[in-house]
Amino acid sequence: MTEFLETLSGIVGENGLLTGEDVKARGLNFMGLGAREAKAIIRPRTTEEVSEILKACYAAGQSVVTLGGLTGLVQGTDSTADDIVLSLERMRGIGEIDTLGKTMIVEAGAPLQTVQEAAAEQGLMFALDLGARGSCTIGGNISTNAGGNQVIRYGMMREQVLGLEAVLADGTIITSMNTLLKNNTGYDLKHLFIGAEGTLGIVTRAVLRLHPKPKSANTALAVVADFDKLTQFFTFAGAELGAHMVSFEVMWQDHYELIAVNSGRHQAPLPGGSAYYIVIEQQGAHPERDGENFAEMLGKALENGLVEDVVLAQSEAQAQGIWDIREDIEGLFMNLMPGFVYDVSLPIKDMETYTKTLKTEVQKRWGEQAKVIIFGHLGDCNLHIIISVGDGSDKTRSAANDLVYGPLQALGGSVSAEHGIGLEKKPYLHLSRSPQELAMMKTLRQTLDPKGILNPGKVF
Repeated sequence: MTEFLETLSGIVGENGLLTGEDVKARGLNFMGLGAREAKAIIRPRTTEEVSEILKACYAAGQSVVTLGGLTGLVQGTDSTADDIVLSLERMRGIGEIDTLGKTMIVEAGAPLQTVQEAAAEQGLMFALDLGARGSCTIGGNISTNAGGNQVIRYGMMREQVLGLEAVLADGTIITSMNTLLKNNTGYDLKHLFIGAEGTLGIVTRAVLRLHPKPKSANTALAVVADFDKLTQFFTFAGAELGAHMVSFEVMWQDHYELIAVNSGRHQAPLPGGSAYYIVIEQQGAHPERDGENFAEMLGKALENGLVEDVVLAQSEAQAQGIWDIREDIEGLFMNLMPGFVYDVSLPIKDMETYTKTLKTEVQKRWGEQAKVIIFGHLGDCNLHIIISVGDGSDKTRSAANDLVYGPLQALGGSVSAEHGIGLEKKPYLHLSRSPQELAMMKTLRQTLDPKGILNPGKVF
């Protein structure tokens, strides 16, 4: 092993390989989740170095787990003492930004927020946005097909990637750095690696699609009395705002009251007591007209009884205050741990029955003190759920998992909307994928990584 580590060290140079206490000092995933052990952590600077590392690991049959920003929630980057961990933290470069073609070339270790800011400096926007923007990386976003707050307008990460470069298990470099919106020349190989969680290859660079930077943004917090009014407001706002509606986020009452009213971490724009709290945002190119249209839409919704009350942000600071409530995941963890975190999707029309049944079943099993917190990107069918019953044991988690995941198959839902599968959701993948689909996935993995060295044990 010493000789093997010396070989790896020779590839990445001084300070590129961490062992011993330096490995133990490395952090776990968000809020200390996951497991981090390794023979060594290796930190390449280039695609070519990644290639040489994988050639050596493939020849030795050495397993490799790739790290991004450590913001995952499904144990997708957990590693053991038998693994080599490959961190892309030194591959953070931002290359050419084509303002005419609206593309950007980035290395996989670049943080999402850095990419957003680089685009903004050129009068453009990178459309993916999520609460972990300061920590998560583009490579991780690609490997998990991240979603976030603007999916109803711009789509998932898959829609933001025009091309990419990846290194296969045996060290082969696949360079498919397409910059064109239209390129219909056979198989679009980038899709093999988007959402594959590092099991088919390691993404090292990407060509990202950019959009014109919006000249206006209008944000409001609205409350509705029941789920029928919620869906009516969603339909009404979409018809009134069209493609300018970029976000429609919903917090169930328990979520809003816990974070905005009772936690002391925020100033509540509206009092508690309502069934649903909605963060709605519009972006456009005509500030005065957009603001008028947005306010007019909200006024009509009030007049028609679709919403009970609404607060329209009058400044960027007020808008950020509203978003801070929605994105305060740390506050949720502080108040609800030990708890079990879920990320599911299902048809909007089934959400009311599903969520009410879930809460009833949880409290029937663990008592009235059990908490079920629900929030998420309702506009794109995605709900986040936290169940807290005061017991974080594996047995309790398994029982909670059955309550959350069990009903989804009959509804045509998904056990993972945007977080991936990792280790945590592996036993439930069959609820959302057919045997034929799973067989094809396994065939792809076996073909591209016959020795199974890339992120072993994840997904399947």
